[in-house]
Amino acid sequence: MSEPPLKEPDLPRTAKVRPKALRTGFTTGACSAAAAKAAATLLADGHLPATVDIPFPDGRRRRFDVDGAAIGEPGRATAVVVKDAGDDPDVTHGARMTVTVEPRGDGEVTVHGGEGVGTVTQPGLGLEVGGPAINPVPREMITGAVREVLGERGAAVTITVPGGEKMSRKTTNRRLGIHGGISILGTTGIVRPFSTASWRSSVEQAVSVLAAQGGTTAVLSTGGRTEKAAMRLLPDEPDVAFIEVGDFTGAALRRAVEHGLERVVFVGMIGKLTKLASGVVMTHYTRSKVDTELLGGITAEFGGDAEQVAEVEQAKTARRAYEVWEHNGSLSECAQRLCVMVAGVLERFGEECGRRLHASTAMVDFTGERVVAATEERWVT
Repeated sequence: MSEPPLKEPDLPRTAKVRPKALRTGFTTGACSAAAAKAAATLLADGHLPATVDIPFPDGRRRRFDVDGAAIGEPGRATAVVVKDAGDDPDVTHGARMTVTVEPRGDGEVTVHGGEGVGTVTQPGLGLEVGGPAINPVPREMITGAVREVLGERGAAVTITVPGGEKMSRKTTNRRLGIHGGISILGTTGIVRPFSTASWRSSVEQAVSVLAAQGGTTAVLSTGGRTEKAAMRLLPDEPDVAFIEVGDFTGAALRRAVEHGLERVVFVGMIGKLTKLASGVVMTHYTRSKVDTELLGGITAEFGGDAEQVAEVEQAKTARRAYEVWEHNGSLSECAQRLCVMVAGVLERFGEECGRRLHASTAMVDFTGERVVAATEERWVT
């Protein structure tokens, strides 16, 4: 079979039904900046605004409701903005971003993490080890928002997030070496629905952390079940090597090449593997489809009759091919062929990015418990 060309997924030129637009939201960094401005206003003139507007990196200004505030010790004010993630399934949606501002005599604005904000414990994030997990763009937004109120007067800004440590357990923070709370994130201040930008960013960040710790192998999977399978396959690899890429295999490979990694292992189920085998490295179900003709060709290659080949080619999902292969006794051979094709695509994509990575692939069943085929024979169970 000829090698499939590497490609972006085909998008429809026209749509019969225009889907309802998903509502954007705001990042933890943007909400922290808004709360900082509200607290600075309260500190400066004793007045708590009902809303505040702050500048964003794109040059626009956006307005936030202030949920509450208080003046505690003399010369210290606290304000709260509740994070609205829009239609994004974000674990920090509804978080009460709580910011305290107090004056400094040196004219500097410093930003600190309090309870519920994670601490950086490993290199590779571009942040100081031992410092708070507050990214550069949020720091700039917070500083700019406070300066709008206090001018050249200095201030110490402390962010706390009630329940932040519990929220962080549902994120990849611990694997990235962020302990004790959430990260204060954002590059634009805006959360795009379904976290496509944030997930891609987290994948790239995970590869960077792996490289910073001297890792040479990235073990990629698409979700929880496939990641657990990968960990069973490669028990000697450190936790930081295992990265849930979701649909962002291409982003992971680019970053792996950039950091000089030597090897990539991909563990997945038949659907994602089929998309990768056909050359699609952005595999979201709405932006790419399973190439059932490719699966039909594999079926024929390993003894499938005309009826089985037609059934596979006309199927709506890759799972049907898996069932046909299993029924006619060719599952191991067909799945093996698919794994070899995927490894070839990953290696060629890496080469197009600047350097050929050594790639291995494993296919697991739909429970994630059994490896049905792999480029490494010893992995098959």
